[in-house]
Amino acid sequence: MSKPNLQIDLEYLVARSLLGLFGLLPPRSAVSLGALMGRVAFYFSVRLRRTGERNLEIAFPDLPVNTRRPFLRGCFANLGRLLGIFSQFHKDSERLKHLIEYEGLEHLKAAQEHGRGVILFTGHIGAWELSSFALSVFGYPLSFLVRRIDNPQIEALVDRARTRLGNRTIDKRSAAREMLQVLQSGGTLGILVDLNTLDREAIFVDFFGVPASTTFMVAKLALRTGADVLPVFAPWDEKRKCFLLKVDEPLIFESTGDETDDVRRLTQLYTAVAEKYVRTYPDQWLWIHRRWKTRPPGGAEIYS
Repeated sequence: MSKPNLQIDLEYLVARSLLGLFGLLPPRSAVSLGALMGRVAFYFSVRLRRTGERNLEIAFPDLPVNTRRPFLRGCFANLGRLLGIFSQFHKDSERLKHLIEYEGLEHLKAAQEHGRGVILFTGHIGAWELSSFALSVFGYPLSFLVRRIDNPQIEALVDRARTRLGNRTIDKRSAAREMLQVLQSGGTLGILVDLNTLDREAIFVDFFGVPASTTFMVAKLALRTGADVLPVFAPWDEKRKCFLLKVDEPLIFESTGDETDDVRRLTQLYTAVAEKYVRTYPDQWLWIHRRWKTRPPGGAEIYS
């Protein structure tokens, strides 16, 4: 059901005002203020905190509560940092480069030179919006899947920021043909792989040792096109006070010819990489998302 026009206008006014105010600040100040606001929001988000606490209990059952709690506080600070850096996307890219250090772009360049297309997968760790935007800043624009925002005015605002330097967004609701076209033309495609996914678009693989409904799209596309599959993440480095754009080497995977088994094994492989990054940066993942909401047939509910 569509929203009333008044609601659309008010939501847009709030979003534009917030991004506009942050956008007036220097990039480093915007990121710092965003993190501070996120830490404050932690205390007012009771329902989200409850989800985060449950997720941390699942992921780190052997850690005491007092050890896990900073991870959840960090999650909120990370969301604020993301808001801060996103508000800077309209500015001169040279100013943003002072907040970004990159590692492994040579892996992406080599994969692109193979000419079979490249799939970059990432997760909701650090500044995931930056993982695509920063690539365009450094001269590696790509196409990537998005879920369109249900407010068309906010969607247009966000899309302009995402695509300002040559990136292209693809609506995930009708993406199959476009994704194949991108890869068959030797292009680069970005996909998020760490959210709970509907049954018809997913298979169950282990995430922190618990079956999680996970998109199989990366695996199916890679097997059908021969595209290289590379991880890309943009965590915040507190010591260096900057974001790290990290592109790792392509995943090593041998097909057996059994598509069902190959899809499952490759999906588990890139899920394990995402989990490795969460374990490395446990205070920067989206713990407030109900990652294990969809359960295997007969599986018990995880969230009350």
